[in-house]
Amino acid sequence: MIIIELTYKVAVEMADKYMSEHLEFINKQYELGNFIASGKKEPRTGGIILSNMESQSDLEKIMDEDPFKIHDITEFKFTKFIPSRTSEDFKFLIESK
Repeated sequence: MIIIELTYKVAVEMADKYMSEHLEFINKQYELGNFIASGKKEPRTGGIILSNMESQSDLEKIMDEDPFKIHDITEFKFTKFIPSRTSEDFKFLIESK
């Protein structure tokens, strides 16, 4: 699993101009099975995406297609995360090896 933290480099109003394009991109990634969850940070300084992809380099290439990246709206921070414990509802997130 990889956590992507998006942090706005511009005012929220500027980010909002590209939000519909960004959400179309996000929806496409859900359809392709690349994302598990996503949402806005509070306070609204960006967002968080949880990806079930294993390759950070492949995920970075995908994120290069995000309109927020194309228009230099956000900074992206990628963190590889291997869950070791979860509640019963999220047991599927634990990798069995």
